[in-house]
Amino acid sequence: MSTDITLFDYSPIVDRAPIQWPGGKRVAFYVGLNIEHFYVDLPGTAIYPGTTALTPDSLNYGWRDYGPRVGIWRLIDTLDKYGIRASALLNSDVGERYPQIIRAGVDRDWAWLAHGSSNSHMHTGLSPEQERIALRDIVTDIERSTGQRPRGWMGPGLTETFETPRLLAELGLDYILDWTNDDQPYPLNVPGMLSVPYSVELNDIGIFVSKGLTGPDFVRMVVDQLDQLYEDSADSGRVLPLALHPFVTGQAFRRRYLDEALEYVTNHPGVWVTTSDEIAAHYRKTAVTRG
Repeated sequence: MSTDITLFDYSPIVDRAPIQWPGGKRVAFYVGLNIEHFYVDLPGTAIYPGTTALTPDSLNYGWRDYGPRVGIWRLIDTLDKYGIRASALLNSDVGERYPQIIRAGVDRDWAWLAHGSSNSHMHTGLSPEQERIALRDIVTDIERSTGQRPRGWMGPGLTETFETPRLLAELGLDYILDWTNDDQPYPLNVPGMLSVPYSVELNDIGIFVSKGLTGPDFVRMVVDQLDQLYEDSADSGRVLPLALHPFVTGQAFRRRYLDEALEYVTNHPGVWVTTSDEIAAHYRKTAVTRG
């Protein structure tokens, strides 16, 4: 028996009321910075599948662990250079294990989104009551470590259950990134909840790990994406999310290409450099209330 989606309605982008971003900007840009914890005895994102069944899998774990040890600090320097506040997609387990990263983000006024407990545990297979408890603990832990209660959610591996949006709304969250099917925010069929664009295409894991593309390819993709979204946005604003992982784009040889991409984006006169929190808040205030 097949099931149609009920979380959101079909809404062709050509039939919607126009979106206007602040200051007459046409494209809202944010960096989704994935800040994650992986467990050494569980499989996770792998650069080499041949060792994922081993415990410990030192090859793949070490590659991922480069992120919080080294890569994140290189990315922070690059974001600082362009005055970009990250939208931090935070595993709740990070707060206890990497407090220096939390302090760096708090000092920079990052937006903090809930990103599950870890990236070794996908958010699936839970009963509604189990999930209610799990989400409560995730949100509470993030609020405790960052001093900010998250407003947004992206599941580890973009995972959620059929109940996740409703249970998140109970906890006071008001948008999710998991459904990467649009260039604009849109309301969900859960009162008070929005979907905000995220990308599995303009995402460093897909670009560098899955597809094996190069740094110049990455720059060309960011530039082409912005140019097309700017053209599309003549009558209604668009969103350009850029998804980064410290163990991928934080590698030394990729620094220059992230720098080139961000230089182009942040110097574009039609771009609002912002966070996913601010995109959701502005859309809610100016678009949703107009009906």
